[in-house]
Amino acid sequence: MNARYTMKVVTDFAAAHSLREYPGECSRLHGHNWKVEIQVVATALDEIGMGLDFKVIKSETKKILDELDHYNLNDIPPFDKINPTAENIAAYLYKRLGAAINTQRVRVSALTLWETERACVTYTED
Repeated sequence: MNARYTMKVVTDFAAAHSLREYPGECSRLHGHNWKVEIQVVATALDEIGMGLDFKVIKSETKKILDELDHYNLNDIPPFDKINPTAENIAAYLYKRLGAAINTQRVRVSALTLWETERACVTYTED
């Protein structure tokens, strides 16, 4: 059986958005305290016995979220062109974080974005 270690980090950021062409209240500018859950899978441990240091996951995630935190997402690329839906934001965060930390041994496996305490989307790729 192949080893598989899943590390999980939870963080958050605050940002506003409005959904273009949405037929309801969410078309108006409003904000969320977004919660982000990142799952990273390692297929082997490093020389000191870690899949990936949580500190690395937190640091790389913070760099990306700092670009969004306390902004209107509609003003920030790529959301100035694509609708800043929870689905699009989750995919964006997954891909950006993957570009920063993925290696042969470690990769982002899932990213869950919570818009509220009761509504979230999880993005993964095969």
